[in-house]
Amino acid sequence: MRKAQKKKVEEFIFLLQEAHQEVKNAIRKKNIELAKNLLEQCWNSANQALVVVASSEGEDFITISLLEAYSDTVSQIYNALEQTPIIKAKDAEQMLKDSWNEVRASVEKDIPVRREVVFCPYKASMWDSLESVWKAADEDPESDAYVVPIPYFDKKQDGTFGEMHYEGNEYPDYVSVTDYREYDFEKRKPDMIFIHNPYDEFNYVTSIHPYFYTPNLKKFTDKLVYIPYFILGEPEEDAMTTMKEETKQKMLAFCVQPGVVESDVVIVQSEAMKKLYVNLLSEHFGEETRKRWEKKILGLGSPKTDKVLSTKEEELEIPEEWKPILYKEDGTRRKTIIYNTSVSALLQHDDVMLEKMKDVFKIFYENRDEVALLWRPHPLIKATIESMRPNLWKAYEKLVQEYKEAGWGIYDDTTDLNRALELADAYYGDGSSLVQLCKEKKIPVMIQNVEIRGEE
Repeated sequence: MRKAQKKKVEEFIFLLQEAHQEVKNAIRKKNIELAKNLLEQCWNSANQALVVVASSEGEDFITISLLEAYSDTVSQIYNALEQTPIIKAKDAEQMLKDSWNEVRASVEKDIPVRREVVFCPYKASMWDSLESVWKAADEDPESDAYVVPIPYFDKKQDGTFGEMHYEGNEYPDYVSVTDYREYDFEKRKPDMIFIHNPYDEFNYVTSIHPYFYTPNLKKFTDKLVYIPYFILGEPEEDAMTTMKEETKQKMLAFCVQPGVVESDVVIVQSEAMKKLYVNLLSEHFGEETRKRWEKKILGLGSPKTDKVLSTKEEELEIPEEWKPILYKEDGTRRKTIIYNTSVSALLQHDDVMLEKMKDVFKIFYENRDEVALLWRPHPLIKATIESMRPNLWKAYEKLVQEYKEAGWGIYDDTTDLNRALELADAYYGDGSSLVQLCKEKKIPVMIQNVEIRGEE
């Protein structure tokens, strides 16, 4: 039974106890009609509690028979009030008390409380930021875990909503997905809701559906939990004093999003990151708010790291079209380089970035017999560049198409980031959260310089 349901049953039981004293007083004063009305209310309250228990625990549950016995006791006293002589007030009170005590004890001891936990990812490619927490909840015998992917919109240049996306059918087969249109948040009021998108309306490129903005979700749960979909570089011990002001402002932008400010709990990748969040938020909102942030923000680690470290190559499903690129004719695997390109690099360098990418592809093509290139672009490149730089998007899209048609390298825009990381022998590309994940897996990392051409 859900916590809220049990609380409702307990409220019914409490009302019964209060009514018993009133029944006793009414009988003593010979106010039989009042006593009968009170008994009818007792019967109705017991029946309402019975309905709640039966819907949650089943009609054969022990508390049901005790509630039925209590209702029979109420009926006996009601009938006895219509006879001469009427039942004594003391006897009626004792009968009600004895039966009520059995019901109360059963509600307290026999009815288990189950938590309902809901996970609301928006992009399937970012599911790894919630997966290990979901697995723990799903395996907990006292919890019911639901994965409810939520829709999101591309944003047009004027900030209005464009195309809506829903990726509920793109999750791993072992994840049971519930359609957001079939889960009634307002009615079910889950005990906990987990999110990984912190931005609400404050993202220039995409927006989750407004129904799922944090202020609204907080209405439906006792605990809203935010876990970032990204991993940042680990801060130094004295980061607040050594960090450049530009870097500090970029970090602050992550900290002041609605998902951080509005959620009841925020789980970040480490204690060092928690300390940085707390310091930045305390500086921004005032030192008097520090205790709030220290209590709310927990440095428990990122589920993304859990997923990366638990993924094994022998468990991977490798597409058939990838195998000739990954493996030589003798069956040995080529050294595989994951090439990651970011949104920010394209926005910052425009056509220069495209030329850099062409140069990278040329070098890897020339060494394709020994090295496999796995190009994994940031999942928001299309939505961002198409909206903010439409001319650049056309040139970028052409480059993508040429690379895919050439067939000598892998183009990976799937939701399975961890497959790519497990296959990678080294990382090359722009700075991103993948860099931190590669460090966790001890994968060598080289950051590309857009200004350098040829052999780097």
